Amino acid sequence: MGKRIMVAVICIPLLAAAVYLVSPVYPVILCILVAALSMVAVHEALWSTGFLKHARITCYSIVMAGLIPFWVYYGSYAVAALSGIFVYVFLLFCEAIASHKKITLEKLGGAFFLTIVIPSFLSSILRIRMMEPWQALIVLPFEVPFISDAFALFAGMAFGRHKLAPELSPKKTVEGAIGGFVGAIAATVLFGVILQMGFSLEINYFYLAVYGALGSIVSQIGDLSFSYIKREYGIKDFGYIFPGHGGVLDRFDSVLFCAPLLELLIHFLPAIGG
Repeated sequence: MGKRIMVAVICIPLLAAAVYLVSPVYPVILCILVAALSMVAVHEALWSTGFLKHARITCYSIVMAGLIPFWVYYGSYAVAALSGIFVYVFLLFCEAIASHKKITLEKLGGAFFLTIVIPSFLSSILRIRMMEPWQALIVLPFEVPFISDAFALFAGMAFGRHKLAPELSPKKTVEGAIGGFVGAIAATVLFGVILQMGFSLEINYFYLAVYGALGSIVSQIGDLSFSYIKREYGIKDFGYIFPGHGGVLDRFDSVLFCAPLLELLIHFLPAIGG
């Protein structure tokens, strides 16, 4: 627990500085950060799990994962994106052919799926950064899943009795899940109060409550989804970058699922106005 808190105390200010101090002057910095997280996450998903321990395919996938956030951020690069995907798929099949059927289609499909989905979902953070008022909206893909995780942890420790998914995550409880759900709603609505009172922004509190509710559900499913992968391959953590948390996928599994959902909700149910 102490390591988890220490990592949060160090990383949250660094993340805030990158978003609010550096990215307004050098917007590409946030893009580089998302690309770096994507590359590490893809390495964890393919190599650390043992799903596909093939050095060249892993390298192709890492490079591909690092390029996708730039194509998202510089949205006019459709030809570059198509070219990159074509080359990536071409190289995957070249490796499969050269392996004489040792690399199965399932392995290729899994590598392609993880390499495209992980950076594409994380890149929702960049798309939200390009919306207005971005200073308020950019908080949501971090606040909702992190608060949900924290409340689920503490509620589970205090009241947990009934296992939620014991075959996937033995420590998660129904009471913890409810605590995360309620906590995410309360924190998101409170965030709206702060924005309205402190920055005179127009707030739709019902929509914000929807953000918190759906965001918490999706975040917890995202957490369980990556627990499913870990159990499938018999590992405890995806990595060791964040002491007490594990790897990038251990810390950002809920963000991976929550960020694209919030991007869609912001589009269709705008809760924060200028």
